[in-house]
Amino acid sequence: MRKVSCHFLIWLAVAGGLAGCTQFPELDAVATPGVATAAYPEFLPLGDLLNGAVPRASEAEIVAVEGRVSALRSRADRLQRVAIAPRGVDGRVARLRRRAAELRAQ
Repeated sequence: MRKVSCHFLIWLAVAGGLAGCTQFPELDAVATPGVATAAYPEFLPLGDLLNGAVPRASEAEIVAVEGRVSALRSRADRLQRVAIAPRGVDGRVARLRRRAAELRAQ
């Protein structure tokens, strides 16, 4: 038991030493231009959110979302009818299945 914990402590010391030598990239240098000055929404006090009126979608928003849902459903229907396999694959798969069945029967 004591031997295991000594090995663990040695491993932990080595891992910590290696992590201390690691150079991390500067994140400020890779920020997208304009992020620092972007117009972010303001935070609301939690009390206002908990005690305020429940937000409701307007009729225009509901119509827009329902239109988007309809378009996505029709796109999904079209995509389900698309044959993904190239020509000739179905016949080849059928031949391979028959050959596999023959080999299993032997």
